[in-house]
Amino acid sequence: MHARHSVHLALVAAAAALAGTALAQGAKAPLQAPSWNQTVTKEAEVAGQEFDAKQMEIIQRVTAYFNQMGDMKGNFHQVTADNKRLRGKFYIKRPGQFRFEYNLPSKQIIVSDGKYLIIEDHDLKTDTRWGLDQTPFRVLLRKDVDLVRDARILEVGETDDRIVLALQDKSPDTPGRIKLFLLKKPAVELKEWITTDAQGMDTRVELQDFGKAENLDPKLFVPSSVTLQKFQQ
Repeated sequence: MHARHSVHLALVAAAAALAGTALAQGAKAPLQAPSWNQTVTKEAEVAGQEFDAKQMEIIQRVTAYFNQMGDMKGNFHQVTADNKRLRGKFYIKRPGQFRFEYNLPSKQIIVSDGKYLIIEDHDLKTDTRWGLDQTPFRVLLRKDVDLVRDARILEVGETDDRIVLALQDKSPDTPGRIKLFLLKKPAVELKEWITTDAQGMDTRVELQDFGKAENLDPKLFVPSSVTLQKFQQ
């Protein structure tokens, strides 16, 4: 699997996406459109919308968490199915804006301006764009998050210290699958997610030093004109 394709899975997941690695040991394969696993077993599809009281309480807690989420920032650690690893920084500004900056030697940045998700390659001087509505992040980072209304819940449960919730957007125009892991104590907090591609390959993104941010620069969420830079050189 191409490394750049894996980046898409970790963050267009996503979810976002939300898109495995941006690096691939220096390989420069062309960017490909993200391929999402839309396969859901009949049992999961049916049972996924039949919740008992405890499951509904968990779903509402996660919904409330995303609705109260303000500006956030932190670090991330990404692991692909072939065990390639990358780290970097990320920023979130609801509704719908986020930015993932990969540490060197990667020269990729993934940014959402609230309308489009853009993968910028500052080595190749290219960018590739998808509508944010084509990614699972639409459900999680919209202005009014309502998982019962907008998502097909595939799995919901908890342990002593974590909540696990897997979902897909109900919209047929928004393919994608993402599994969220949230800490329960001292308060609900997103800790990591896993996205799955059409071949069943997983990409895991773990968040570190994740917390509220003040006065994030709006320019963080404005895509740079990398293609224009290419012609100016």
